[in-house]
Amino acid sequence: MTEFDKQRILVTGGAGFLGSHLCERLIEDGNDVICLDNFFTGSKTNIRHLLNNDKFELLRHDVTFPIYLEVDKIYNLACPASPVHYQKNPVQTTKTSVQGAINMLGLAKRVGARIFQASTSEVYGDPEVHPQHENYWGKVNPIGPRSCYDEGKRCAETLFFSYNRMFDLEIKVARIFNTYGPKMHPNDGRVVSNFIVQALKGNPITIYGNGEQTRSFCYVSDLIQGFLDLMDKSNNFVGPLNLGNPNEFKISELAEKIRSLIGTKTKIIFKKIPIDDPQQRKPDISLAKSLIDWKPSTDIEDGLKMTIDYFDAVLAAK
Repeated sequence: MTEFDKQRILVTGGAGFLGSHLCERLIEDGNDVICLDNFFTGSKTNIRHLLNNDKFELLRHDVTFPIYLEVDKIYNLACPASPVHYQKNPVQTTKTSVQGAINMLGLAKRVGARIFQASTSEVYGDPEVHPQHENYWGKVNPIGPRSCYDEGKRCAETLFFSYNRMFDLEIKVARIFNTYGPKMHPNDGRVVSNFIVQALKGNPITIYGNGEQTRSFCYVSDLIQGFLDLMDKSNNFVGPLNLGNPNEFKISELAEKIRSLIGTKTKIIFKKIPIDDPQQRKPDISLAKSLIDWKPSTDIEDGLKMTIDYFDAVLAAK
């Protein structure tokens, strides 16, 4: 790639779990990356190794305020993504999804950049259709404790498609299903990190509900490849596109698998399930397979082993 071929790419939420992996991959591919983050949930630890790279630039900024940059592409990942974090300040979570989308779409329109929206499987709510496909409109509680995230992301999708129709703006919208891997926050409340950290510490593994609810878990590098494949395809498909692993597990099965991989006999305890917690999650990825030739390739045991090794090192360093 020559100096003239390089692209300048903005990643909002670039110090977060997914954002930091995306920044690394974009730099590996020869791009100049601007990482924008207000560090509400992002961590400098995730991107510290990039700070001296001349292809990387870090900006501390909140997407709810406008910013003026010259970029070729924008990946809009800024938003707390775990229930613990997005319910901590639901008003700010909603503003990040909605006002953040308005500001990033305005920037993309001004500079003529293609823009990617990291949406979520939570737009499907507690689904009545299984597996979930992109044509399903969802079953979402608009006034519950999770609605700041669910409805914020739904509104962001509305804004993206409105900008596409009104201004012919190049957009790409991905709906992300449960993702795991190194750089997850140890205290983010997500099921994989919760179970691993609890098991490594020898604490009881906590399951909320009866453990029969299901999730599908995608390893982070597979997901990032899906981002790039969707963003870089020259076809006119703008989304939404499901990105996730269709292999479905009961939460109780995941707990047993993690306990086995770590080699612990720590007990499993059950607590009351949170309000509006979905009972099923499984993506239909037929569109991703046919349109961008994408499917996940990392086996759940391999991915969990790499994630366990990461958290083991994090806990040992404390």
